[in-house]
Amino acid sequence: MPRHLDLTALRSFVTVAETGGVTKAAGFLHLTQSAVSMQLKRLEESLGLALLDRSSRSVSLTAAGEQLLSYARRMLDLNDQVILRMTDQDYEGELVLGVPADIVYPSIPQVLQRFNIEFPRVRVTLLSSYTRKLRDLYARGGCDMILTTEDHVGPGGETLVERPLIWIGAVGGSAWRQRPLRLAFEKACIFRPDVQKALDAAGVPWDMAVESESSRTVEASVSADLAVHAAIEGTEPPYVERIAHNGGLPTLPRILINFYTADPKGDVPKAALAALVRQAYRAG
Repeated sequence: MPRHLDLTALRSFVTVAETGGVTKAAGFLHLTQSAVSMQLKRLEESLGLALLDRSSRSVSLTAAGEQLLSYARRMLDLNDQVILRMTDQDYEGELVLGVPADIVYPSIPQVLQRFNIEFPRVRVTLLSSYTRKLRDLYARGGCDMILTTEDHVGPGGETLVERPLIWIGAVGGSAWRQRPLRLAFEKACIFRPDVQKALDAAGVPWDMAVESESSRTVEASVSADLAVHAAIEGTEPPYVERIAHNGGLPTLPRILINFYTADPKGDVPKAALAALVRQAYRAG
């Protein structure tokens, strides 16, 4: 007798794998944590395999889970394509979303993917730039909605989450021990003055060793252990790690992730995109 995989359970499994946890996955799927956990349990029981390694606090896939993930993504993609082709889509148009480069990952790709499934004919243009530029674009009508990283919230904005700035450096690196402390920052980075002020207040000499227009240049320099950088907790780029300095570096300020958008006034796609953005960052 043929056996069938539950697509709803597969979607929960893929979302947990991509978000790194049941809590975040439940937020994206608009389900309770217990519902997602139950779906995962039923999926494992139907296959007779353990798909998730639950031996640590963080969620990771077993070898069987990694293999299933590839199949599951293809099955869900095909399912979504069929639904889109066979159903009528009412909404068309374009929305412009502005997001600072350092908080695009991990949330924005998941937001865009979910929105595209619900509104495939609505194009979302993603603008990635600095907070100051995004605020200016939004004020001039160049963006429908923007996220910002600030120490306060401006008129018309709402704070989605508050997170600390943390020191980041190369994996196993030692650049943070050097004096003067070698820093790597983009020229327009909004965190740069606060980091310098914190170092000055702590009496830690510093040198702007890497100054660039590109975040990639900064990331490459930091991962090579040539300098250190600061990032919002939870947004660390790959190939670097949080510095366990044990008080050797000053505590950095907390940063607000703010959201600015006008009342959608019956614009269903705009309201839906705004809701997804809010959910993604509040859940994170």
